[in-house]
Amino acid sequence: MASIKRLVKEALTTGYLTVKDENTLRSLLKTKYPSEDLMAFMELQYAAMNGWVKQESRELFNRQQNATSCFN
Repeated sequence: MASIKRLVKEALTTGYLTVKDENTLRSLLKTKYPSEDLMAFMELQYAAMNGWVKQESRELFNRQQNATSCFN
């Protein structure tokens, strides 16, 4: 089973968070988890806010928005 800390470490290492991993994180955050996982998740949020980790979901959303705006 995946852990929040492991998913965060992978995202920080690669600089990329996939949609699949985002969904897994959402599921894991609905369960009980150790405080070290919460700290890791906060680190991931900080990295994403500062552009150190890219989110696949945001890239897909931006592409969709750009494609839609081309037709308006």
